[in-house]
Amino acid sequence: MKTFSYAALLCAAATLAYAASPAVKPWGVELSYIDKSVAPGDDFFTYANNGWLKTAIIPPERSFAGVNLELDKQNEERLKAIVAELHTRRGITEEEAKLRDLYDAFTDRAAIEAAGLSHADADLKAIASLNDAADVARAMGNPRMGLDGPFGIYLGVDDKHPTNYSVNLYQSGLGMPDRDYYLRDDKELANTRAAYKKYLSQMLGFAGVKDADARADAIYKLEHDLADASWPAQDRRDADKTYNPMKIADLAKMAPDFPWVEFFAASGVPASSPRGERMVIVAERSAFPKLAAVFKATPIAVWRDYLTVRYLHTYSAYLPKKIDDADFAFYGATLQGKTAQLDRATRGVDLLDTEMGEALGKLYAEKYFPAEAKMKADALVHNLLKAYASDIKTLTWMTPATRQKALEKLSAYMLKVGYPDHWRDYSALRVARDDLVGDVKNATEFEWKRELARIDNPVDRTEWGMSVPTNNAYYNPTLNEIVFPAGILQPPFFDANADDAVNYGEIGATIGHEISHGFDDQGSKYDGTGTLKDWWTPQDRKNFDARTTAFAAQYDEYEPLPGIHINGKLTLGENIADLAGLVIAYKAYHLSLGGKPAPVLDGYTGDQRFYIAYSQSWREKDRDGRLRERLLSNPHSPAAWRVNGVVRNDDGWYAAFKIKPADKFYLAPDKRVRLW
Repeated sequence: MKTFSYAALLCAAATLAYAASPAVKPWGVELSYIDKSVAPGDDFFTYANNGWLKTAIIPPERSFAGVNLELDKQNEERLKAIVAELHTRRGITEEEAKLRDLYDAFTDRAAIEAAGLSHADADLKAIASLNDAADVARAMGNPRMGLDGPFGIYLGVDDKHPTNYSVNLYQSGLGMPDRDYYLRDDKELANTRAAYKKYLSQMLGFAGVKDADARADAIYKLEHDLADASWPAQDRRDADKTYNPMKIADLAKMAPDFPWVEFFAASGVPASSPRGERMVIVAERSAFPKLAAVFKATPIAVWRDYLTVRYLHTYSAYLPKKIDDADFAFYGATLQGKTAQLDRATRGVDLLDTEMGEALGKLYAEKYFPAEAKMKADALVHNLLKAYASDIKTLTWMTPATRQKALEKLSAYMLKVGYPDHWRDYSALRVARDDLVGDVKNATEFEWKRELARIDNPVDRTEWGMSVPTNNAYYNPTLNEIVFPAGILQPPFFDANADDAVNYGEIGATIGHEISHGFDDQGSKYDGTGTLKDWWTPQDRKNFDARTTAFAAQYDEYEPLPGIHINGKLTLGENIADLAGLVIAYKAYHLSLGGKPAPVLDGYTGDQRFYIAYSQSWREKDRDGRLRERLLSNPHSPAAWRVNGVVRNDDGWYAAFKIKPADKFYLAPDKRVRLW
């Protein structure tokens, strides 16, 4: 998944034009950002962006600055304008009234302060009254409460039977981002751990708990034990390792120290299906017995305190300011390095996007994604798909048998652009202007019940996994689909006067990225029907794995923070998609020239403009906290290495900028990783 620019998406088929309007760069990139004192081969990210990097300031309420933040902020302002219109327009629908009322409930800080903990009291008392392990399991399985525990549950699509829905279980229970925050020997993380213990004590204090420090230490020990039993992040992305179907009865035998019957009963998941006893898919199989053992060994009193903190964290934004501020102090300031919260209005539209995303997205699409934009986006994606097919046909390392399967998979891709064909029905969702906590619980329960009601029906292939205003995109292997919401297909990247080199270097590389996820180290394990199935010849898979192993080893060498390297295995899928996407976009760009030479603009060749545009599409500056969290738990490499780590494996970049062996990022031809 990669956030990408809309650079000239709407003009993909437009005639080259470079007579800029006042709001448009000369031909699609910011020339003032280019720093010619930096050799392209030493640091191409800095070469293309240093004019901005030198002066860019990260806003106090954000953890990063850059292209994506600019698009995020534009979308936020648009959503706020949509909500403002709901307060003035006559004759709004019932669904629109729910959007308005939920937003008003969230932004009415005076009412939230006056209510205090009254809307949470019943839940907190219920947690405090848990008497035994069965009670705790029921609380963890109750979707309305939104609590956490050693096991998480979601309803997904069965990887090996993609026409069926599945009940999926995974390791969970940590209050910090990843197990390394508990286990890694690192000075900054030690400080984070100390701040987390303080946070746990503070949250217990809000609930009126006595001896909060000692009880916070017990919660921390519990989470440390869960972290110790959990799988590392890189193992959790292995599609083969995490597909472990079994009957609930067999799950209970495998991990007998957890009350599974009570957990599933509270979730509402039926014990049987039309195919017999209900099957579940366990992700981190070897961790489950250990996590269950931790559950049993932990006193019920500690679980009550743990769930109290998890509850206050989940609902902190809807409770009095002191609780909201305390939650931000750890999760926003300590972890992310922010010094201020987002304004309440922006957080309000974020809440609407989370809880009623398609209702809000319907209004967004009407205003900001016209039909002609959708048509042109479709056309550009199809151009990239054609280029990918052309590439597969010419791969020298792939045998004909595997090549034919790859082409079949590519031809079966389902494309979703802009917005869904069918909008979600929110008529069953109850929203009360005077009960914000209840509204959020209702929304959580509404979504769970919506998914649960269809659990034994065929998979709905029209459904979207992101809301329309989202600034992101994704590939879904079980549906073999690529999805581009309208929220990412917007300015500031759209440039009607950009030349084709910029179009392909920015939006083309990103579309290529999402296409390539179907052929990364994990996506390549799924066939054209979305089935987790080996469709490779043994020799081709061995060859491909050798190349990806070498690619992962390259990223293992990069050290964005002192002592913390990029995890090449964790980030491998995204790094493959970055490299393949760029290479395919370059091929598509040259095909678009129709054999004619590209013009030289402001002294830059077409190929140079292509690569500069790619680098500037990753213009970003992170706070150390965000960078640390990304390195330890996120499958995406930091922005600078999504440029430098990629281009050094692309022959076209070497030719465009005459990269020499003495340059820092030079790789000898036989060391460059060539995939798609």
